[in-house]
Amino acid sequence: MTKETINMLAGIPTLDIRSFESGSNADRQLFVEQLGYAYETIGFVAIHGHGIPALLIDQLYKQSQSFFELPQELKKQYARPETNNQRGFVSMGVEHAKGSDAADLKEFWQVGQPDPPADGDPVHFPANKKVDELPLFQDTAVAAFRALEKLGQTVLQAIAIHLEVESDYFKNPVSGGNSILRAIHYPPILSEPSSAVRAGQHEDINLITLLVGASTAGLEVLRHDQTWIPVTALPEHIVVNVGDMLQRLTNHRLKSTTHRVVNPPKSEWANPRFSMPFFCHPRPDMKLDAMPHLLEEGESPVEGPITAGDYLEQRLKEIGLA
Repeated sequence: MTKETINMLAGIPTLDIRSFESGSNADRQLFVEQLGYAYETIGFVAIHGHGIPALLIDQLYKQSQSFFELPQELKKQYARPETNNQRGFVSMGVEHAKGSDAADLKEFWQVGQPDPPADGDPVHFPANKKVDELPLFQDTAVAAFRALEKLGQTVLQAIAIHLEVESDYFKNPVSGGNSILRAIHYPPILSEPSSAVRAGQHEDINLITLLVGASTAGLEVLRHDQTWIPVTALPEHIVVNVGDMLQRLTNHRLKSTTHRVVNPPKSEWANPRFSMPFFCHPRPDMKLDAMPHLLEEGESPVEGPITAGDYLEQRLKEIGLA
């Protein structure tokens, strides 16, 4: 398998998930091989053919934009710091990349699991809250959450096959898992910024991230040769990348790749930027210990054992949310 055999339309490997969901055995196997190759080399793919309605995505963007246009003091009433900022509104200046003191130039709204497990505790699964001024916002976000969660489970099924474990390996941990849908607003740049980036370089915490096409360019991925490449996914594509939890679980066989959001050219400073990542998390009690069969005889895991819940709490502290 080489990069020449994979469609690179988006600047990263581009795959049609219909070949896995409804293709022949040969189609499914090729999809698994190409996905696995992409995740072992660059950690990012663009997925199309996913069937998530464009109308649903458009509605989510419109509702999100309406929320962020509300007065700042009103938005702050929907802040939920008691949830480690995992629900509701998070204002500018709160989150920063791990290891950086510079706050990201963004504000965001977070929606958590609408279908928590029966034994899910309110610490890990706090309730979502509707925005009184926008009665359709939460319902639209929940519909998008469920659609993206389903797509994420399909991608994880293909990943499981690539890793040579049961195809439903991730099904129980991720069904009703501690996932997050985040609507992000990068406001217009009004003066010379102190940094060239809107969101500092970082890796995601979770198993996989599904990113619905952003309203403008800006996302860049750090290749292994230490060069930054722009990700220019088409509107019907969803970018899916490996997170740190999956990297730990696979003993770094699958790569959680560094990425960032850069500032636009000065001529576009007046334009806001919106994006919608879905962070696919397992249940908090899932162990992230390296899969034994991925260790060579006598080899030690790259990272020590930890549960998903403990790892999430650790990382949230590192980026200023907890």
